[in-house]
Order: sequence, then structure tokens, then C-alpha cells
Amino acid sequence: MNRAVRATANRSEQVEQIASRLLAQVALLRRLLARQLGDELSRTNAGILNTLSDGPRRITELAELEGLAQPTTTILVKQLERQGLVRRERQADDGRVVLVYVTETGAEALREARERAGAALRSALTEMSNQQIEALAAATEALQELIVLLRHGPAT
Repeated sequence: MNRAVRATANRSEQVEQIASRLLAQVALLRRLLARQLGDELSRTNAGILNTLSDGPRRITELAELEGLAQPTTTILVKQLERQGLVRRERQADDGRVVLVYVTETGAEALREARERAGAALRSALTEMSNQQIEALAAATEALQELIVLLRHGPAT
């Protein structure tokens, strides 16, 4: 087999391996961090607050973005509202539309959760070799590019 064919086969195998393992590994990393940080802000609630930090959303849009059923999202938003982390407001130009906003308290709770997660990650990262850190730095950049592709689709 010539070098170009081997490179293509190797790339295909790598793509398949990444596609089959990446999501599970990211999910496990999130669960491990959540366990270390305690239950102050659940992963689901943190996801909702994170999404709302980009701006207010309708519950239907929020449910779609978070991959949750609309009734589940409504219940979660009500719980977050009782905790003072979000607020709901009717849209001025169409009173039928309710938008959900993150409050300053919610934004602060999200910042604190991110800071705790960052501290836990930094602690673990200090135990890794320089080579592993370099590999994770490259992987982090590649993940950012993957996010751009998934968000906007491949360039045509």
C-alpha cells in the first residue's frame, strides 16, 4: 500500500475512533468535575444558564438548544426562577411571547461554578507531563474548530 493510501486509511480510522469516543469522554469529564464540585449547580442548570448568558431565549428555543423536552425545560426554568437565577418576561411587542433571562445572581452562580471547575482542572493538569499538556493544548484548539464547524456547518 502506498503512503497516500495508508495516510487516508489511517485518517479514516482516526476520524472513526474520535467520532465514537469523544462525546463519551467529554460527558465523563463533565460528570467527574460535577461530582468533585458538589451539587450547588447541576450540569443541566449550568447548561441553561450558560445558554442564557448569550442572551434571552424563548423556552422552546432553550429546550431545543439544551436537547430537553419543552415541559422539562419549563419545570427547570421555574425552579431556576424560584432560586433567583433567571427571570421570565413577556416580550413588549408580543405579550404572548415569554423570554427567559439570566439574572445577575444566575450569572454569578455560573461564574463561580466555572471558577471551581477551572480550579479542579488546573489541579489535575499540574499532575500531567509537559507532553500531555501540549497535546491537550492542541486538542483544545482543535475542539474550538470542531465547535465552529458544528455551529455553522462546513464551508462550501
